[in-house]
Amino acid sequence: MIFKQFSRSVLLIAGFAFLSSSAFAQGDAAKGEALFKAKCTACHKVESQLVGPALGTQMEAETDDKFLVKWIQNNQALIAAKDPKAVAVFNKFNQSAMTVFTDLSDADATNIITYVRADWKKIQDDAKKQPSSATAAESGPGSLVIFALIGVIILAFIIILVLNKVIITLERLLLNNKGLLIEEEVVAEKVPVDRFAIVKKLAKNKKLVFFVLLCGTIATGSWTWVTLWNTNVHQGYQPVQPIKFPHDLHAGAMKIDCQYCHSGAYKSKNASIPSLNVCMNCHKVITTTVGAKAPSTEIAKIYEALGYDPATQKYDSTKMRPIQWVRIHNLPDFAYFNHSQHVKVAGLKCQTCHGPIETMKEVYQYSPLTMKWCIQCHKRTDVNMKGNAYYEKMQAVHDLLKEGKPVTAAAMGGIECGKCHY
Repeated sequence: MIFKQFSRSVLLIAGFAFLSSSAFAQGDAAKGEALFKAKCTACHKVESQLVGPALGTQMEAETDDKFLVKWIQNNQALIAAKDPKAVAVFNKFNQSAMTVFTDLSDADATNIITYVRADWKKIQDDAKKQPSSATAAESGPGSLVIFALIGVIILAFIIILVLNKVIITLERLLLNNKGLLIEEEVVAEKVPVDRFAIVKKLAKNKKLVFFVLLCGTIATGSWTWVTLWNTNVHQGYQPVQPIKFPHDLHAGAMKIDCQYCHSGAYKSKNASIPSLNVCMNCHKVITTTVGAKAPSTEIAKIYEALGYDPATQKYDSTKMRPIQWVRIHNLPDFAYFNHSQHVKVAGLKCQTCHGPIETMKEVYQYSPLTMKWCIQCHKRTDVNMKGNAYYEKMQAVHDLLKEGKPVTAAAMGGIECGKCHY
C-alpha cells in the first residue's frame, strides 16, 4: 500500500512537471533560428530596431501566441478584418506594411516565436553578467602602482650602491688602523687622479685609432646608403582614415570579395574606391558591429556623410558631403601600373601586392612597391598563356614574324584606349 501511494505521488509529480515543461516548450528554437535568419533578418533584430521594431520586447509584452502566429503568417488579413490588436500595431509603427508569409505553417511561426524569446532571454542574461566582467577587467594594476614599483626598484638599487661604497670605505679604514694598508696606496689616494689617462694612452695607439676610424666610416656609409635607398619607400605606411573600415571583418570574417567594393580592379587601371552607396547596400540594414548592441559610430559616419536618417530611412541632400579618404599606395608619376592587366590578364590575387588584407584591422602598405620588388616578382612569375586572349594574340603576332609577314601597330594592341589614355 505504501509503495502504491508513493508511486502514485511520483507519477502525479512527473505528470505536472511534464505539463509545465510542455507549456514552455511550445516550439523548436533551433528550427526557429534558421527560419528567422531566412525570413526576418532583413527587417528585424531581436535586441534593437531595424526597419521593423525590436522583436524581443514586442514578443515579451505580447503573450497571445495565437495572435502572433496569425500576424506572422498574414498581418494584412488581420488589419483588413479590423482586428483591434493588429490595427493598434499597424498604427503604432507608422502604418508600415509587413511582408506576408503565407508559406509558413503554424508550427513554423511558433518556432520563430520560441527562438526570439529564447534569444531575448539570453541577451538579457548576458547584460546582467556584463557589469561583473567589466569590474573584473578593471581590477588590474593601475599605472600609478606600476610607476610606484619602478620607483621602489630604483630606490633599492641606489641604496645598494651607497651601502656598497660605505662597506668598502669601512674595510679600508680597518686595514689602515691595523697597518695592513700599503703605503703606496695611501699616497696614491692623496695624489689627484687623471681620469682621461686611459683615453690619452689609447689615442697614442695608431693601429687602434685607424681601426676605430675605419669602423666609423663603414658604419656611417652603410647608414647613408640605407637611408638614401629607402627614400620615398613607404612600406608600413598607415594613415588615419576618416572612417575606420575593418578589412578583417569584411574580407576576412564575412568573406566579401575584394572586387565587390573595388570593382575597377578587373576592368581599369585603378582599383577605385567604392562610393558610400555601395556601403549602403548592406548598411541600410546593418547598423551595429558584430556582437555589439549599440549602433556603430563608424557606420554612423556613413549615414552622416550621406545625410541619411536611419529612423525615417530618407536622405537629405543638403547634408551630403564627400569622405576625404587618404591614399595609402602611392606610385611615382613616371611609374605606370594597370590593375586590370595584373588581375584579369595575369590572374593575380589582391594579396600578391597588398598582403594579407583579410587580416588587417586597418589597411597599411604591406609591400615596398619599389622597382626592384616589381622586377623580382616579374622574374619569378610564370606566364600562363593557355586560354588567355592577350597572350594568344601575342602568339599570333610571333607566328606572323616567323612567316615574314608584316605586323601592324594595331596587331600589337596599338589601338587600345589604354595605350594613350591612361
